[in-house]
Amino acid sequence: MKKTVLKKYARLIARKGANVQKGQEVMVMASVEQPEFVRMLVDECYRAGAAKVIVEWSDQALTKLHYRHRSLKVLSTLEKWEIERLEHRAQKLPVMIYIESDDPDGLSGVDQKKIASAQQSKYKIIKPYRDRMENKYQWCIAAVPSEKWAKKMFPTEKKNQAVEKLWNAILYTSRADGDDPVAAWDAHNADLAARSEYLNSLGIEKLHYTSSNGTDLTVGMMECSTFLGGGENALGSGIYFNPNIPTEEVFSTPKRGCADGLVVATKPLSYRGELIEDFTVRFEGGKAVEVTAKKNCDLLKQMISMDDGAAYLGEVALVPYDSPIRNSELTFYNTLFDENACCHLALGMGFVNCVKDYEKYTLEECREMGVNDSMIHVDFMIGSEDLNIDAICRDGRVVPVFRNGNWAF
Repeated sequence: MKKTVLKKYARLIARKGANVQKGQEVMVMASVEQPEFVRMLVDECYRAGAAKVIVEWSDQALTKLHYRHRSLKVLSTLEKWEIERLEHRAQKLPVMIYIESDDPDGLSGVDQKKIASAQQSKYKIIKPYRDRMENKYQWCIAAVPSEKWAKKMFPTEKKNQAVEKLWNAILYTSRADGDDPVAAWDAHNADLAARSEYLNSLGIEKLHYTSSNGTDLTVGMMECSTFLGGGENALGSGIYFNPNIPTEEVFSTPKRGCADGLVVATKPLSYRGELIEDFTVRFEGGKAVEVTAKKNCDLLKQMISMDDGAAYLGEVALVPYDSPIRNSELTFYNTLFDENACCHLALGMGFVNCVKDYEKYTLEECREMGVNDSMIHVDFMIGSEDLNIDAICRDGRVVPVFRNGNWAF
């Protein structure tokens, strides 16, 4: 891939994604496989005015070794310096940029119960810091190809050709392959904001999903629920940023305890380095009470048992089937992309900033209104070419939102 194109992509992430401002501290999380692109990204962050950029490198193969050989006690412990790092982030609120490139099957064979137990133990320590930071900082998740991820998507290609194909797919779906990606994102954000405004004008009480594959689900919305799309503003600073590159969704947070029916997943779910495939979730009283899967059903059951909120919905996201990612006819085996191919739901943590005038309330008050709380937030795809969604409004109207997988307005 040409360096000039990659520099534009790095600039898009720094300027339109994270929207780094003068004097800010930036943290970049990336794989050791991506030194060249990370250097471009760090350069763009400094050009945007960053006072300090810190890179935290990871290696999936090392992570796998740690999970295999460290004891559960060691995996469950946060050292003093790690807690001090959390405190630093809670105080400084650095811009966080996450570059995804992991192998979708990279942690297969690892004891998932061990991983879950370690995460549950550490989360008790991490949660207060995360709550202090909630909605107060800019962040952005974007992707860069790795050889193993590329070969997963293009198994018949040679490594370098597979990587090039994945680069083309990432840039196309991220609206980063044109002459002016920043301008393309300005127009895209405007469209998503207009759709959000229309949905917010309806006074939606429930969303009813139906599809010929068996999906028949009704999800209740809080009276204070609002839809968002594209970029959002950091609480306090008001800085506008795009947390996901790419994004096609208009999303909101439903009311905890208000979901009934069956939903059928339409794409594989990559969770903790393994794939869950061909699965269904049945809800009663808002809770996932039954799941099935042809592959990794035990992992799915473990996922919804991570804590009290893991079996409840935290997000409803509306994505047209006629989207760049779906139209690419590729399955990325990566939620950042696959969730933007079609409509999806998320189990676990809800978004406080989807509460109208959320800045006037405490985190606890928002959760009392119905925003779900959990240590997980896992998106899974339910969109299909014949998915219909109706908005059941508080004034009694039934308004079509989706027809045959796409916007009805």
